[in-house]
Amino acid sequence: MDKVAVLEGLLFVIGEDGLSIEQIKEILEVEEEESKELIKKLREIYEEKTRGLRIDFLGNKIKLTTKREHKDFYKKLIENKETNTLSNSALETLAIIAYNQPITRLKVDELRGISSAQIVRKLVAKGLIKETGRSLDAGRPILYNTTSEFLDYFGMSTIEELPDIQEFLTKREEEKEVDLYNSKYKEK
Repeated sequence: MDKVAVLEGLLFVIGEDGLSIEQIKEILEVEEEESKELIKKLREIYEEKTRGLRIDFLGNKIKLTTKREHKDFYKKLIENKETNTLSNSALETLAIIAYNQPITRLKVDELRGISSAQIVRKLVAKGLIKETGRSLDAGRPILYNTTSEFLDYFGMSTIEELPDIQEFLTKREEEKEVDLYNSKYKEK
């Protein structure tokens, strides 16, 4: 088994959270020197001009990031109308942030029941949400809020124009109630 390839996969899966050397040692069951050597080998691979990613050390974490010299192309992708649509997952994440702002990504994950790291990165890149500080919770996670671009995207002038969530939920419950007598489904 190629541990450099495994490390690459781990960094891809963990996304923006990155991995510490301690985590790499534990997961790959290697000593600290071997984990540093694996990181060095992977970093050398990504330093080649034919690669679009790189290894960054941010704080005490190792992360896969894009090469800065390609940023103009990434910007074009994000601004492209064809790739600028929002998936259902992105809309769900955006709604959670809009109704609960400021909110941490971990709280979004908790409410969605699935990791939102990649979606949050995309929403930040599209300018629909932004980092607005740090929570006082353990680890001081980043807080996110919607932006004026979010308001423009959805045709609102203020966040107060969001539909009332309780009203929406009540209406939805009422729609679910079916008059069995008038139902098109008849008992045989």
